[in-house]
Amino acid sequence: MKVIITQAEAVEKGIWIDVMKMFGVYNEDEVWPNEEYILTEEQARKLGLIL
Repeated sequence: MKVIITQAEAVEKGIWIDVMKMFGVYNEDEVWPNEEYILTEEQARKLGLIL
């Protein structure tokens, strides 16, 4: 299973810093709120998005 989360959703859920680390995104990188990140099931579990 794959889980898709946008930058805005990650910020809202308080996991944006963790998503940034997973995908190698840095503070100086340009990122749009609707930019999507595809997480594996394992990554989604680690972030607490699924049980």
